[in-house]
Amino acid sequence: PEQILTYLDGVVKVEETELKPRVGFLYPVLTHNISLFINATRERDSGQYMCTVNVVDDATGTGKNVGVINLTVLVPPSPPACQLHGTPTVGANVTLSCVSGKGKPSPAYRWHRTAPTVQVFF
Repeated sequence: PEQILTYLDGVVKVEETELKPRVGFLYPVLTHNISLFINATRERDSGQYMCTVNVVDDATGTGKNVGVINLTVLVPPSPPACQLHGTPTVGANVTLSCVSGKGKPSPAYRWHRTAPTVQVFF
């Protein structure tokens, strides 16, 4: 685990991580709502985040002081790069392919055949 943000003795500290310029507490800590914001999310921000609350002089250690949230940052698919492999003549074999370089979850593809365009030969 990598510590991101702390509140201790009235002081908020943001650790030196790539998140530093983009994270903070949403509300003043003393409101008891310890919401964290992450601005300009990126795919690599995906992961499990834990909020640990330590109370001074509380030695019970019951494990009830930890909250866990899983964050998955969705990424829209990039425009597909499509190609035709082979020679499109009668009796030949061709392969049609489309690939998107990015997308989370992975893009799903569906192929549809449309009516051929009318071609006029002179």
